[in-house]
Amino acid sequence: MVTFDQFLEMGLALPTATERLTWETEVTLRVGEKIFAMGAPESGRVRVKASKDEQAALLAADPETYAVAPYVGRHGWVLVELGRVGADELRELVTEAWRSTAPKGLVRTFDAERAT
Repeated sequence: MVTFDQFLEMGLALPTATERLTWETEVTLRVGEKIFAMGAPESGRVRVKASKDEQAALLAADPETYAVAPYVGRHGWVLVELGRVGADELRELVTEAWRSTAPKGLVRTFDAERAT
């Protein structure tokens, strides 16, 4: 089980990631102006950017934990139940969402630093 605060920590630990309250209730995690993850603290769920293939794989593997995200699901976003997902799994999903959103040079630097 992962808390909303832990989700935020995972996202904000990534290079240049920022947090912004949007739509008055939604906390968005961003790289520049681009959103890579979001959620409302009291909802018990978050939405994470993913590819359509990754979305399909997650839903097939564990439909109790993952679902197509409202509004943005048609683009691959995944709705994640925080009470059912493990911290390592969510960290991987958030990191991959960040990687697909961040500038390529920043991702290369991030990868190089992790490899050392």
